[in-house]
Amino acid sequence: MTMELGLLKALLNKDFYEKNRGLRCPPEIFSKDVRKIKDCLDLAMEKYKADLTTEDLQAVFHATNKTMTTATKVSYDDLFRKMQSTKAIHGEIAEDALSSLFQQYVGEQVAQMGFSFVNGEEESLEPLRRLLDDYKNDFTPSIRVDWDDISIETLMAANKQESQWKFNIPSLRKKIEGVSGGHLIMVGARPNTGKTSFHASLIAGPDGFAHQGAKCIVLCNEESYERVGARYLSAATNMTMDEVHSNVSLAAERYDTVKQNVRIKDSTNKNLSWVEAVVKHEKPDIVILDMGDKFSSKTSDKTDVYLKDASIYARNIAKQYKCAVIWMSQLSAAAEGKVFLDQSMMEGSKTGKAAESDLMVLISKNPQVEGADEQDTQRHLNIAKNKLKGGWHGVLHCDLDGDRSLYTS
Repeated sequence: MTMELGLLKALLNKDFYEKNRGLRCPPEIFSKDVRKIKDCLDLAMEKYKADLTTEDLQAVFHATNKTMTTATKVSYDDLFRKMQSTKAIHGEIAEDALSSLFQQYVGEQVAQMGFSFVNGEEESLEPLRRLLDDYKNDFTPSIRVDWDDISIETLMAANKQESQWKFNIPSLRKKIEGVSGGHLIMVGARPNTGKTSFHASLIAGPDGFAHQGAKCIVLCNEESYERVGARYLSAATNMTMDEVHSNVSLAAERYDTVKQNVRIKDSTNKNLSWVEAVVKHEKPDIVILDMGDKFSSKTSDKTDVYLKDASIYARNIAKQYKCAVIWMSQLSAAAEGKVFLDQSMMEGSKTGKAAESDLMVLISKNPQVEGADEQDTQRHLNIAKNKLKGGWHGVLHCDLDGDRSLYTS
């Protein structure tokens, strides 16, 4: 009763009443005695079209119900006294309460109609159709939207942050500059092309993300964490592992800055729910999923479907936790021996991974020359998709120092 009186008191405000009048707030949502006061309130608002007080409503009520018995009059005067001492329910709380009562009322009507159908009392669906027509526009979930800030200042600041973490490969930085929290970056290559060295170079190499102060986590489920860690050590120190063994003190000095900002974890048999938990706890700036496909859960018998689901999940992680997620992936056999690559060569995926990514970098190398003894170090970065600043697409050329896990151009 107290809630109903608080709602009635809120409806004395003309603006609030107008917003919730009619079918959305029928008298039937109130209990029997309060319903009669609500009927009177509807008449008063229709006639006076102004804010009312409890005293105003009480006067109108008695003026329109002159034939009440003394006992009934005393009973309603008691209700008005309670209403006078009850605080009005304001704003969104009142709207939510009215919405809940309204939906309950409509639900009861539908249930009663259902019993009529079951008992054979109704032979036509017309009453149900009329009911739906009457209420369909007002039977909406209670929701509050906090609209995003699109002021010039906010949009300029966001644009400035579009490349918070700069690429340290000069040719790549010149065309794309860098990445920021919320971005999903897909990196694909054939086996033995240099995928792990690519993210080791971006993060631990000279002027890499770690040197820029980014907190980076590397979740690896293919190679052992020691092998991945060794590549990071080489990239950070610009030393081969033999050189590290020969001069551990120098390696430790060079490695220290990177080590403070990088965490590596063997994530074999883990899924994206686990990844999300780690990201939520660690709050990183950069997340490496090596290999991204192996974190997906088989939500379908079709590989492309569950990889698309996983890509959506990874993108949501990037957006929700404001980190850049770099998803490492194999390319299909269609990319073997080719320099120029495209989105269709992502293994196991049709367009799902491409659709969700902000940036797609596909790494290729020159075709093997028969009889050549010297290993070709040239690598080609195919920018197959780019929604970041500038939107540049094309192929960049660089070199891979495999012994030091460094990409240079």
